[in-house]
Amino acid sequence: MALKGKFAYYKTAKGYYNYRLKASNNETIAVSGGTGYSSLASCKAGIESVRKNSSAQIEDQTLKTYEELANPKYEIYMDKSNKYRFRLKARNGELICVSENGYASKDNCKKGIASIAKWSIDADIVQEEI
Repeated sequence: MALKGKFAYYKTAKGYYNYRLKASNNETIAVSGGTGYSSLASCKAGIESVRKNSSAQIEDQTLKTYEELANPKYEIYMDKSNKYRFRLKARNGELICVSENGYASKDNCKKGIASIAKWSIDADIVQEEI
């Protein structure tokens, strides 16, 4: 049997839906961006948007000068702790997922991005109790 990732969705205390994309080893690769989705249907639409846009180009905002790419795109940036992070934006500019944690190196951040494409395409969608 082929290894599969999963999108695990859950409802927050405030009533919003969020998701985590997990690799086959259950490690979280990315989480939904923003405050959450108001309905399960819109959360699942966000998941489909990640699948659809998972092979987007990377805009490296850590460079002194970089070319601003059109959406959809991944943006690599430095957080306040000087760690590399990414965010994926859909064609309409909506933030659809972000790295859960910062990466010590840009290469590892790029590997995190590559793993989204690898694990999201045929990932199961499951409910997660929190």
